Amino acid sequence: MPGARLKAVAGVLALAGLLTMPVQAQTNGSEGDAAQAPVATLPQVTVQGIRLDTSIQQLNESVDGGALGSKTQLETPFSTTVVTGEELERRQVTKLGDVFTLDAAVSDNSAQDGAWANYLTVRGLQLDWQNGYRIDGKPFLSYVTVLPYEQLERVELLKGASGFMYGFGSPGGIINYVTKRPTDEPLREVSLGYHSDSIFRESADIGGRAGHNDWFGYRLNVTHEEGEGFNKSKLNRNAVSLALDARITEKLTWDMQALYQHRKTKDPEPTIYTGLYAATDLPSPVRNNEKLVGDGTYVDNEFRYFATGLEYQLAPTWKVRTDFSHATTRTRRAEEVIFLRNQAGDYDDYRSDYGEFYQFNSWQAQVEGRFQTGAVGHDLVAGIAYQDQHTDLAANGIYKQIGTGNIWSQNNNAFYTSGTMDNGLGMYRANTITQKSVYASDTLKFSPEWSLLAGLRYTNYEQRTFTPAGAQSSVYKKNGVLTPTLALMYNFTPRTMAYVSYVESLEPGTIVGSTYANAGALLDPLKSRQYEIGVKTEQDGWSATAAAFRIEKAAQYTNASNELVQDGESLFQGIELGASTTLGDWFLGGTAMALDTEYKKGVANIGKRVAGAPRFIAAAQVGYNVPQVPGLQLYVDAKYTSSTPLRPNNEISVDSYTLVNIGANYDTRIHGYDTTFRLAVNNVFNKKYWMYQYSDYIKAGDPTTVSLSASMRF
Repeated sequence: MPGARLKAVAGVLALAGLLTMPVQAQTNGSEGDAAQAPVATLPQVTVQGIRLDTSIQQLNESVDGGALGSKTQLETPFSTTVVTGEELERRQVTKLGDVFTLDAAVSDNSAQDGAWANYLTVRGLQLDWQNGYRIDGKPFLSYVTVLPYEQLERVELLKGASGFMYGFGSPGGIINYVTKRPTDEPLREVSLGYHSDSIFRESADIGGRAGHNDWFGYRLNVTHEEGEGFNKSKLNRNAVSLALDARITEKLTWDMQALYQHRKTKDPEPTIYTGLYAATDLPSPVRNNEKLVGDGTYVDNEFRYFATGLEYQLAPTWKVRTDFSHATTRTRRAEEVIFLRNQAGDYDDYRSDYGEFYQFNSWQAQVEGRFQTGAVGHDLVAGIAYQDQHTDLAANGIYKQIGTGNIWSQNNNAFYTSGTMDNGLGMYRANTITQKSVYASDTLKFSPEWSLLAGLRYTNYEQRTFTPAGAQSSVYKKNGVLTPTLALMYNFTPRTMAYVSYVESLEPGTIVGSTYANAGALLDPLKSRQYEIGVKTEQDGWSATAAAFRIEKAAQYTNASNELVQDGESLFQGIELGASTTLGDWFLGGTAMALDTEYKKGVANIGKRVAGAPRFIAAAQVGYNVPQVPGLQLYVDAKYTSSTPLRPNNEISVDSYTLVNIGANYDTRIHGYDTTFRLAVNNVFNKKYWMYQYSDYIKAGDPTTVSLSASMRF
């Protein structure tokens, strides 16, 4: 049957070519008469299919720059990465770290579920899960929440300090999830998927336009996923997203996006804490499997997101837009932390019973326009923004040791919880954060080659914490916080740009977690500065990028008394390189980052490397479009991560490791319908490795996993 199907596909392509050729009319006249006879042509036949963009850089893709407005990666004077929805589907991504497998600036610290689901390091700096994640440019709290990747148009990463673009956030960068929007052409797609060991997924994607002159657009995505994972965890996930828009007049448009997901995992993987580990070498790594998991753990996460906006075209080069968004994350979790004691693999088993409720509200109004002052052109973006953030925590949460074990033996400890978020945990308002800001930027174009970007955000900031009884325990206020950005750009050609840029960032103060001696304390906000110089080029058949950067950030670490403290400065300096090309039926590309880090100006760890920052990362991909089988694409990718300091004092490190993935993508037609089959095998050699998660925290690396899917478009 597969052979017959391939022959049928080849036959359709050949027939399409024949039918689009001119056919001469046959006559009884001479050859010259025949040449003068009218030429008849048959109607053109078009064979439709999905063309997969094999570039790993996607420099012509747009990226949301917040207060900078929307620009392509090539036009943005900062390092960026865009992973398209097609790429997410091709690699069948299930966790955040896998989204950026081909970006050497990104280190994976994420888990499939739970508290560690959205931990990611960029240029050696961990992203801020409070302010480092966006949906369509709007804020949401990402803690515990794994978004439905099959319902995303693309994922954008803006590297570096982002204070001007988005307000508060880690200098590591900002991740922006872009949801699917209404399509101009009717779309009907159903997909079936499988993931190791027995997780099955069904999803549907429906979009199009309706009404007079197609004034109304819609896009509906629905997903159900259920089964048992590679470490015997049980997953049950339901997600639905809806996007609508209306062209109210020629100049006024309205849009709305809503997303709901309920995701419950039973027996998720534990994390491993090494704060009490005395040796200088970690035990030999173990695989992330059922041996580490004891009974009674689970994560129950419910996420809601709603946004709506109006846009009015004031003039051909001027528009104004206003948006409102509301996001909530509600979680009840009973998780496991293994306190590793020695090199023999013995541990104390700690369990928690906890709950969180996060809420984010934001409003923004922004105007964008272009104008001239003499010979200088201006691209102006200006706006005002407001956002408030509320965190409810469990006053009666539990965190305690329930037993012991060994990482090479089955965990036989059990701890079961009861109650709901509204019963037993004693939820209370733990803190509120409010930001009010105004911002403006101007890109001055002096010539086709030279331009200068200048921007400034002015922010009033307030952060309050409360006791379970409702009393205010601390408050931090700061008005007039300025976060500027400057960038000088030179276009060698319209497709090649060099730049030098400076940006600042401000992170909200950390509320110290339960594992520290100063648990509950509110630390001061952290300010960071970034300097970057780079070049980007997108040519026919190839692209390349290069950037050198320096980031200065106030240092935060755990001291000898197990207190989370701020002291001195962390310095990050590095070089990023990237390139991709197409050579006939082959496509290949790669990225590399060399990183030098150091603690400076403090009383501790002077001259040591910053915890969590590897010296070198390299990633590469090679793919092949099989000419003998039209529509079949094969690929292999690999990523190397050098050893990573586990603690600020550098006494112990996580060893280097290399992961190799393979996959295949096959586009065909079945009964006249475009159909795609996908295969992805991660960690194909079943490598055992420890993965850095956070200072003093590691996780066991995932084993070989297999994902299969099939999609049909009607």
